Amino acid sequence: MTERIVLAYSGGLDTSVAIGWIGEATGAEVIAVAVDVGQGGESLETIRQRALGCGAVEAYVADASDEFANEYCVPTLKANALYQGHYPLVSAISRPVIVKHLVKAAREFGATTVAHGCTGKGNDQVRFEVGIQTLGPDLKCIAPVRDLALTRDKAIAFAEEKGLPIETTKKNPYSIDQNVWGRAVETGYLEDIWNAPTKDIYDYTATPEFPPAPDEVTISFEAGVPVAIDGVKVTPLQAIKELNRRAGAQGVGRIDVVEDRLVGIKSREIYEAPGAMALITAHKHLEDITIEREQARFKATVGQRWAELVYDGQWFSPLKRSLDAFIEDTQKYVTGDIRMVLHGGQAIVNGRRSETSLYDFDLATYDTGDTFDQSMARGFIELWGMSAKVASGRDIRVAGK
Repeated sequence: MTERIVLAYSGGLDTSVAIGWIGEATGAEVIAVAVDVGQGGESLETIRQRALGCGAVEAYVADASDEFANEYCVPTLKANALYQGHYPLVSAISRPVIVKHLVKAAREFGATTVAHGCTGKGNDQVRFEVGIQTLGPDLKCIAPVRDLALTRDKAIAFAEEKGLPIETTKKNPYSIDQNVWGRAVETGYLEDIWNAPTKDIYDYTATPEFPPAPDEVTISFEAGVPVAIDGVKVTPLQAIKELNRRAGAQGVGRIDVVEDRLVGIKSREIYEAPGAMALITAHKHLEDITIEREQARFKATVGQRWAELVYDGQWFSPLKRSLDAFIEDTQKYVTGDIRMVLHGGQAIVNGRRSETSLYDFDLATYDTGDTFDQSMARGFIELWGMSAKVASGRDIRVAGK
């Protein structure tokens, strides 16, 4: 029986060429797997037909947009996850759901190997292969660009020689990855970190310098999950899409950062994540009134570690699973409404309300009706500073000898 290889297929030049390239290099049959995570663009059927036209013996397509929103974007939102304080894990959280469908296809079609289009420099090779090792430990992995010397110039020449049904260009300078949670752009002109991004690289966001009138929006959450916008019920996918549209029109969610890749190099990345950044902002402000102080402080540390694990390809790891349990427990009372104004590249919260809020007006007010007993403060301060006071006395005593 001829060996079969499952290929993570995007429909673009590199993965289209990889179908024939893998076949010639290994003698195996190639099954193309395309997964819709809300990236937009061509239909799944168009991509499927292209894969078959490029030589795939089977083409498996999966609409995973709701699955991606519910099982990957929502946990990221609950964690308020921003890698190195900036990046909302746009590409990192899409890899595990793609891996899940790659392994499923490998089982269905009797494949022994899974292939992906990553280079040897990036994070995604780790995310794909660690995920595949975890969900399908018997499966082998190959990367045509990394392992079979498939460079871009070779890909273009191969496509032209074979007459493959794809458009090729030598002038596209950027590497772009996108899904409903956001869009990532790198390489080309951006590799000089002094160069400012040009307007042509943006797609999800409008230029914020000349925004339309301010857009006020109310986002409702139940146990940390967005359930309504301006009183209209929505699914998580619908919430992300609606805020991509409205926050994107205001230029919200543009991120320009030099980040630390897992492989040890620094890389300049441009991200657009209008819906993700608006939702994370709103969610964090709702947590501020519904999560107890010490729990909130510790959750910030957990969220940072969660983001690092996911960035580093450890979505299926035991530690990530344990952190999920903690984060989920913190969301029990994160229910309520956040009102925010989207304008000029910013998402600014100006109102919050919750039936489970810990904000007590009578304790917080300085006006008549204040129930806070200020006489307790003096003794509290004495006790709070006691250990530092004793240590300071010791320092003075020792220094005087």
